[in-house]
Amino acid sequence: MGTMRKTRIIIPCYNESLRLNQQAFLHALDQDARLSFLFVDDGSTDDTLSVLNAVKTSNPGQADVLSLKKNAGKAEAVRQGMLHSFHGSFDYIGYWDADLATPLSEIEHFCRLLDSVDTELVIGSRVRLLGRNIERSPMKHYLGRVFATFASLLLDIGVFDTQCGAKIFKNSAALHQVFAKPFKVKWTFDVEMFARFPLVQHASPCETCAKWVETPLNEWVDVKGSKVSLMDYFVSGFEYCLLFYYLRTPGRKTYEKYLFGTATGS
Repeated sequence: MGTMRKTRIIIPCYNESLRLNQQAFLHALDQDARLSFLFVDDGSTDDTLSVLNAVKTSNPGQADVLSLKKNAGKAEAVRQGMLHSFHGSFDYIGYWDADLATPLSEIEHFCRLLDSVDTELVIGSRVRLLGRNIERSPMKHYLGRVFATFASLLLDIGVFDTQCGAKIFKNSAALHQVFAKPFKVKWTFDVEMFARFPLVQHASPCETCAKWVETPLNEWVDVKGSKVSLMDYFVSGFEYCLLFYYLRTPGRKTYEKYLFGTATGS
């Protein structure tokens, strides 16, 4: 793919009019002509759509907006952005949190890792290492560690940070299949997404994740105004149980029928 690779990053947005850093997005586009953003307005009730359209107007060649009439949640917003992007000629497609807790400067690093023939997915990981600026509340950190540990056991994949909102994929037939059907869960859809890859590739989790790279972020800041609350961690626990049912019990057959069948509901 080399230096001519085209990258599309989906930015799910819900009531982000006061937090969206327009200049940061436009600067990133100015720095890289191969990069484009698809902003998905997830049924916002504030001026988010106007703000996004202003970004698109400033750089219509590299910025696009997809507007969902009703709030569907991040999982469905990302999925709709993916489906929309599959129609383009992009080499890499990913998604990024609108609050830029992960700086846009990390995108190029992710893409360089994807340039490797054997890499199909790059996952950002919020690891506190010397020389890295990872600002996260201790409570969220420890709750996140507990969840990630259970998620790794469920997936049979040693992933450190399933919930970081920075991920980029190689555009592939498997990716299209993974996002073809709505996710059964909302807050923990990343875990369900990871679980779908071995299923659609008819491979073991070990074989599948051999082509994934989890890279420690240089910077991640817990931006004020986050829509993640303590209650969401309880919801995550419920969703984990639901995924356990679909992946580790006879309910797996029902899930596979849903994933590979013709059903379109959630």
